[in-house]
Amino acid sequence: MLKSFPPVAADAGVVRRVLSDSPELMVVSFTFDGDAIGKLHDHPHVQATYVQSGRFAFTIGADEIEVGAGDSFVIPSGARHGCRCLEPGVLIDTFTPRRDDFL
Repeated sequence: MLKSFPPVAADAGVVRRVLSDSPELMVVSFTFDGDAIGKLHDHPHVQATYVQSGRFAFTIGADEIEVGAGDSFVIPSGARHGCRCLEPGVLIDTFTPRRDDFL
């Protein structure tokens, strides 16, 4: 069944929108204004991130990476992570299982 979810202000300059979900899987877009920060956090979900557009500096555990349009990577369950937007853009995140806190 096709559902529609409203956009939600996640952090300053960051808008989150659930694109689709099931108990086992969730797809979410995050739109970042320039210089916006995705605060450091962790969660039990495995997260796969695809950079649709823009440039971002990510911290994942002790590692730092810079990513741009077309890049993708996986963040393991429990890994502390966050990002800084270098150029405005959109991240598409997939979570397993679903993040019920986003509903």
